[in-house]
Amino acid sequence: MPEMDYEAEYNNRARVPEHADIFLRWVREAEDYRAERLKTGRAELGLSYGDTPRQSIDLFMPDGGDDAPLALFVHGGWWRSLDPSSFSQMARGPNARGVIVAVAGYDLCPTVAIADIIEQIRRACGFLWQRLDRRLVVYGHSAGGHLAAAMVATAWSSIYPKAPPDLVPSGYAISGVFDLSPLVGISVNQDLRLDAAQARRVSPAFWPVMPGRALDAVVGELESSEFKRQSRLIADAWRGAAETRYVEITGTNHFTVIDALADPQSAMTARIAELAQGLKR
Repeated sequence: MPEMDYEAEYNNRARVPEHADIFLRWVREAEDYRAERLKTGRAELGLSYGDTPRQSIDLFMPDGGDDAPLALFVHGGWWRSLDPSSFSQMARGPNARGVIVAVAGYDLCPTVAIADIIEQIRRACGFLWQRLDRRLVVYGHSAGGHLAAAMVATAWSSIYPKAPPDLVPSGYAISGVFDLSPLVGISVNQDLRLDAAQARRVSPAFWPVMPGRALDAVVGELESSEFKRQSRLIADAWRGAAETRYVEITGTNHFTVIDALADPQSAMTARIAELAQGLKR
């Protein structure tokens, strides 16, 4: 078999030439949704959960009562780019189904390491628990998919002893990378700065996961073989200890796969709402 071209397999912007137009559309849709929620008094923007400007959360409330289940969305960008303000619309679908949605930011590589970003998203989960007093589902895209899985596998009692030990009992990881070792030899590592040992330590596919946790690993049908392999890998690695699912979304690439989150009627939105509604306070 020919050697795998990891540079091509993981270069989604090259695989999707229209990505710049998609990014601009996301910005417009996010601005529209923030304006809509602010107009009805159902959004709080720029809540600080850490000591840097990017460690902030935008909170979007559903139209029903505030005693609703909670989900956290984490954006992608190879842990080194994009801004949470481009993803406010990822709350639209779950909000319409009665779910509170927090959209979190985090510091970027190479200013911080991936291990630091994992700790920041853990801090965001702790902040939400302290503020809203409920467990949460974490859903994320690309790098955010990796971070969603990391939250599911976190031993919360060792970090926040007063929090529920299963603070994040379930996750929905879209187009994530869960074994980071292939990234060590490609150009993105100029910013990630991983060596083989570091890549292994921040790879949730190799972490123990507590019984009773759940993770959906979801990927676009048009994505590369490596991205499909990554999602199958964690679904298989965690199966037995956790309830896992592997799903391909028909007709979508690495970027368009998350557009379904803005649609209250999509199967993706319905599944996230199902996971959130299944949590008991």
